[in-house]
Amino acid sequence: MVAKNAPSLSTRALNRATLARQLLLSRTTASVSDTVGHLLGLQAQNTRPPYFQLLARLEGFDPVQLSSLMESREVVRIVTLRSTIHTHTAEDALTLRPLVQPARLRELNMFRHGLTGVDLDRLASRARELVEERPRTMRELRQELAVHWPDADARSLSVAARCLLPLVQVTPRGLWGRSGQVALTTAEHWLGCPPRPAASPDATVLRYLGAFGPASVKDMQVWAGLTRMREVFERLRPELVTFRDENGTELFDLPDAPRPDPDTPAPPRFLPEFDNVLLGHADRTRVIPPAYKGRNGVGNQSYGSVLADGFLAALWRLDETAAEATVTVQALGELGPAAREEITQEAVGMLTVMSPAPAYDVRFASFADFPDDGAGRTE
Repeated sequence: MVAKNAPSLSTRALNRATLARQLLLSRTTASVSDTVGHLLGLQAQNTRPPYFQLLARLEGFDPVQLSSLMESREVVRIVTLRSTIHTHTAEDALTLRPLVQPARLRELNMFRHGLTGVDLDRLASRARELVEERPRTMRELRQELAVHWPDADARSLSVAARCLLPLVQVTPRGLWGRSGQVALTTAEHWLGCPPRPAASPDATVLRYLGAFGPASVKDMQVWAGLTRMREVFERLRPELVTFRDENGTELFDLPDAPRPDPDTPAPPRFLPEFDNVLLGHADRTRVIPPAYKGRNGVGNQSYGSVLADGFLAALWRLDETAAEATVTVQALGELGPAAREEITQEAVGMLTVMSPAPAYDVRFASFADFPDDGAGRTE
């Protein structure tokens, strides 16, 4: 139950607090590795979004910085939160994955019908041998496992291996300016480390609040893909502060975490598709106005999001040729001349870092320019 005397935070106050934690109110000079760790990973279904996420948050960011960390195996691509691929520090890859393993087992249950008669412990052992012998694609893994279990569904076999083992995508997959198919090995093998104990739920809640707070229990559960976290928050309650949002929901926070004045200016930011600031809460109105719910995608197509005054205000996409890079912005509502000028300047700054094209263009367009045909994908 929410304490009657808990202070109330407006949506705008929550917005500014979240942007501050997410390093989106002002760029930081922190290292790439420290930033990836602070954010508890970067959403990475596609390979380029993590680079754009860091550009929006770091002063002087160069994509080579993240790419180099991937080559040196200090950060990796692995399925963790919400059973989704994230770019994590090596330490978080080793410890967050076992913490969220219950979500992977729930995913595995959806494929049980194709695994009748399969000993999952034996499957995990055989799959580990295969991917540690050399990185394997999912197709190769399916073919190899089907030899041992010919009566099982081949796709279910490979999904089971992915759910049971902490598989990382090896480079060159994910490197800036390079391409490579998805090939997998275990995190322990790739990083040269023995298995680590799962991250403490208590410590993870505190880290989550540091990057996404103030937040409710449900917010954290949605972010992590976990359930039954209420008891962890209750255990931590004596060292936390509590608030209420405009709907009366109880929010927890770290006592000394930044909660800027709601009128603090928030410069425009270009976020790629799948940024955790848009996905890290059950109630996303702190960043996405209710009128724009579901608007940062058309059909099965997701586009980048533009934050203006801290809130989702437009979609964007990048089209590149050898001669020119063009950012197309579609406002979701009214954008005044000053806001358009700020957005244009932010887009130009993004292009100078992220595109090798010798010429740039920024244009504001209609929804007809955002078809559901894959044109807006950054991958």
